[in-house]
Amino acid sequence: MKYALTGCNITDVKAGETIPGKSLVVDGDKIDGIVDNADLPAGISKIDLGGRFLCPGLIDCHSHCFIGQFNDRDTVLASEMTARASLHLIGMLMRGFTTVRDAGGADYGHKVALEKGMFTGPRMFVSGKILSQTGGHGDHRGRASMCACGSSIGGISVIADGVDAVRHAVRENIRQGVDQIKIMAGGGVSSPGDELVHAQYSMDELRAIVDESERFGRYIMAHVYADIGIRRAVEAGVRSIEHGNFLESDTAKLMRDKSACLVPTLVTYEADAKYGKSFGWSDYNAQKNSEVLASGLRSLEVALESEVLIGYGTDLCWSPKAFQGDGLMIHEKVCGPAEALRHATINNAKVVRMEGRIGELAAGAQADILILDSDPLKGMECFSQQSDALVAVIQGGAACRDDVGIAEALGI
Repeated sequence: MKYALTGCNITDVKAGETIPGKSLVVDGDKIDGIVDNADLPAGISKIDLGGRFLCPGLIDCHSHCFIGQFNDRDTVLASEMTARASLHLIGMLMRGFTTVRDAGGADYGHKVALEKGMFTGPRMFVSGKILSQTGGHGDHRGRASMCACGSSIGGISVIADGVDAVRHAVRENIRQGVDQIKIMAGGGVSSPGDELVHAQYSMDELRAIVDESERFGRYIMAHVYADIGIRRAVEAGVRSIEHGNFLESDTAKLMRDKSACLVPTLVTYEADAKYGKSFGWSDYNAQKNSEVLASGLRSLEVALESEVLIGYGTDLCWSPKAFQGDGLMIHEKVCGPAEALRHATINNAKVVRMEGRIGELAAGAQADILILDSDPLKGMECFSQQSDALVAVIQGGAACRDDVGIAEALGI
C-alpha cells in the first residue's frame, strides 16, 4: 500500500534539524521519499497529522528480551522464558524501538517468530549464547557449585576455555543462525566470581574468536568495563564495545583508529540501583553497580572527545524494561538531544551494519516511523516512560501502535 503522511514536521537526524511543510510517502515497507504537498501523486491516500512530528524508529543495540528475572536461570525453563520474551518484545515496539540487537539469550528462533508474525515486536539481531571463560561474567554458578552442566549456563551463556573450545563455541552459534557473537571480555556487576577490573580471555582466545567470526561474516560485541579489557579486546579485533564505563582517552583513540564502536548502557545502572535489592542483588552486586554508575557519563564524554562511534543500549535485564527510552535523557546530558537521538538511530544503524536502511527518514529506508506530539530535537523526555508524546509506531509501513487513526484513514 502507498500512502502519504502530511501536515507533519519531519526529523532529519543527520542534520539535527526539523523539516516543516513536507509530506513523507510510504510505499509498502519502505519510504518512497519526502516531497512537497503539491507533488504528491494524484489519488494517493493521505493521513493529515495536524502538525505532529515524525522521527525514525529507535534502535536499542544492547537489549535483553530473553533475560527477565535475576534468579530464574536454574528455575525457569527456556520455553517459559521465550513466552515471557514475547511480552517484552511487544513492549519494546510500543515504546518506539523498531529494531533491537539482543545481547545474549535470544536466538534465531525468536527472530524467525517475529519475521513470521508469530510474535509482535522489533526487528531483531540475535547473539544466541554468550561466550564466557570459567569464572567469567557469564559464569553465574555459586562458588560451591562444581558442575558446568555441559558448559551451558541457564540457556544464556556457554563456558568455553582455550582456543579450540572458543572456536567450537563460535562455530556452533553461527550454525544456529546468530547475527553477531557476544563475549564476556571482563568482569561484571551481576556475576559472583569476578571483579570489574578483571580482563577475561587470553589474547590468543580473543583473536581466535574474532577470526572465526569474521570468516563467517559476523563480528564481536564484547561486554567489558575496565580500560585494559577494552584495549585488549580492540587490539584483538573486537568491533563493538559494550558498556565501557572506565574508558580512557588513549584507548578511545585506539577504538577510533580501529573503527570500533562504543555502546553505553547507562540507564540500567540507574534502574538497578533502585530495584536491585528487590530482585535479589547482594551488597557486593550493589557496590559494583555503584562503581559503574559513577563513571558512566565520563566514558561517554571521553568517547565523544575522541570521535568514537557511539551507539545506544539499555541492558535492562532484571529492572523494568519500561526504562528503555529513559536512557536517552542520560545521553542528552552530555551531548544534547540531537546527538543523543543519533546514537539511537543512524549510529546504531551503523553498529548493526544497516546504514541507510534503518535509523533515518530517507528514500529507500525501511518505513520505521514514530509519530510524536512533541519535537524530539527539543528534548529526549518525549521517549521516557513518564511521557505520553509518542502516539503512533509504524514498522515496515504498518501501524503497530495507532493512537491517531492511521488504519482508519487508510480503510484497513
